[in-house]
Amino acid sequence: LSTLEQLNKLDLKAFERRLTEYVSCLQPATGRWRIILIVVSVCTATGAWNWLIDPETQKVSFFTSLWNHPFFTISCVTLIGLFFAGIHKRVVAPSIIAARCRTVLAEYNMSCDDTGKLILKPRPHVQ
Repeated sequence: LSTLEQLNKLDLKAFERRLTEYVSCLQPATGRWRIILIVVSVCTATGAWNWLIDPETQKVSFFTSLWNHPFFTISCVTLIGLFFAGIHKRVVAPSIIAARCRTVLAEYNMSCDDTGKLILKPRPHVQ
């Protein structure tokens, strides 16, 4: 291999190493955000069920019924707050990074998997 090809190969390996490192560093935080989202969603669903099956809910005003069911109200407000804070982006952050890298790498006839490993595609034949 020529010196230029060796340098290109080293650059690609360094890029791949950095990309896989970045994606793997996102995984623990992503897992924690997923757990938080699941717990708050289950709490909201449970609270909603209790709120809906309560016979008093139909007899009182909306705000009074929410006041009578603080577990549902707090979990629902928490869930809405999490979505406004961007939890929906945090739980899929590694796949967003991988998708954006695929878009850029397509220009260079490459791609990457969800872990950040580069995929070199065969060079197109010019006729």
